Amino acid sequence: MPVLGLDVTVPLADGRRLQYAALDQAASAPVLRQVWDEVAEYVPFYGSVHRGAGHLSRLSTELFEDARESVARFLDCREDDQVVFTRATTDSLNLLASALPEGCRVYVFETEHHAALLPWRGAEVTFLDAPASPAEAVARLREALAAREDDGPALVCVTGASNVTGELWPVRELAAAAHAHGARIVLDAAQLAPHRPVSVRELDVDWVAFSGHKLYAPFGAGVLAGRTDWLDAAEPYLAGGGASRRVLRREDGGLDVEWHTGPARHEAGSPNVVGVHALASACRALAEADLAVLAAREEALLGRLREGLAALPRVRVLSLFGDQAPRVGVVSFVVDGLDGADVAEHLAASHGIGVRAGLFCAHPLVRRLLGEGPDAAAECGAGGASPLDAVRASFGVGTPVEHVDRLLGALAELTGATS
Repeated sequence: MPVLGLDVTVPLADGRRLQYAALDQAASAPVLRQVWDEVAEYVPFYGSVHRGAGHLSRLSTELFEDARESVARFLDCREDDQVVFTRATTDSLNLLASALPEGCRVYVFETEHHAALLPWRGAEVTFLDAPASPAEAVARLREALAAREDDGPALVCVTGASNVTGELWPVRELAAAAHAHGARIVLDAAQLAPHRPVSVRELDVDWVAFSGHKLYAPFGAGVLAGRTDWLDAAEPYLAGGGASRRVLRREDGGLDVEWHTGPARHEAGSPNVVGVHALASACRALAEADLAVLAAREEALLGRLREGLAALPRVRVLSLFGDQAPRVGVVSFVVDGLDGADVAEHLAASHGIGVRAGLFCAHPLVRRLLGEGPDAAAECGAGGASPLDAVRASFGVGTPVEHVDRLLGALAELTGATS
C-alpha cells in the first residue's frame, strides 16, 4: 500500500542528504496515498457539519455520518453499538472514564500506555502487576475480579498490542474473564488496528478505542466505539453546541438543557470533518487490502529486524512474554553502555533514521523491563532523566526493507560489530 513521504530526504551531520527512514510509526504512521487523495478530493467542498442548509454543509454532513458507518464496518460493530469521534485514543479513554457509573471499579495492568493508565481519576482503580505470559494475564485478571467484594459496575482496560514490545495480548480471553465476573472491557487498539483486523464481535469487547494518526491518516481524529448505555447516561463529555437538543431560559434566570443521546451527546462543537474523513478513508483502504499479504510482509520485516538485533553485541531486545510471543511491528531495545537518547540522535544525524527513545509513555512497563526501581524518574518522550532510556523501532505497511537493513547496519557500526 503506497504511503507518502518515501521520497523525503533529510540532512545528515556531515552535510549529505539521505532518504528518511521512518521507523517511529508506533507514534505516528505515514499517510496512505489513497487517504490523501480522498481528502484532497473532498477539501474544495469543505463545509460546516450538521444544521447547515447549504449544499456544502449537507455534503459534509453526509460524508461525516458515512464515516461513522465506515468505522463501524471496519470494527465489525454490533447493530446497537455507536461510534463516537474524538481526538485520539487518549481522548476516547478519557471520554469513557467520564462516563463510568458511580462506584465503578477499574482494572488495568501496569503494562498499559499512560492513555489507559491515567484517565480513571474518579474511580477506584486496581493496578495489576505485569504478567509473564498471556495465560498469566488472564489468570491474574480472573483472580482480581473474583476478589471483588460487591457486584457493582466494573471495567477492565487492556491493550491489544503493546506500544513497547509489540506483543499481542489475549483480548478475547480477557474479555471472557471480565464478562464471567460481571465486568465490562475496553480495548485500546491504537497499536493493534494498524496491523491486525479488530472485530468487536469476535473479541467480544464492550468498547474499542483507536487513533487515526497511527492508522495511516492525518489530522488528529480518534474513535470510541461500543455500547451506548453508560455513555447515554453520563453527562456530556463537552458541554456546548451540538450536544444539546434544546436549551431554555428559566424564570429564575438559569437554564434548562435537554441533551442529545447517541454520539452527538459527546461530540460538542464543530467536528473535525477532514480528520474524520481521513480516518474513515484509512479504515476503508485497510478493509479492502489483502490482509494476508500485508501480514506476511510484516512478519518478514519483523523477523529480519529481530534476527539482526539478536546478532549484535550489547543489544538487548525488551520482551514481556518471551521471544516466541506473537507481535506486531514494534521492537524496543537497549544498547549496553549507551543512553537510548544518544543512540536515537546518532541514528538520525548520521543515518537519516527516525526512531523513538525514552520510556514511551509506558513508564511502569519499561522500568520493569529495564530492571529499574519503582522510584526511578524520567520524562515521557525522547531523552528524559534516565540513563537507561530504551530505543523503539516500529514500522508498517509502507516500510521498505532497506530502512530495516539501514537500521541494522547503523547499529552494527555503533556497537562495534563491523569495522
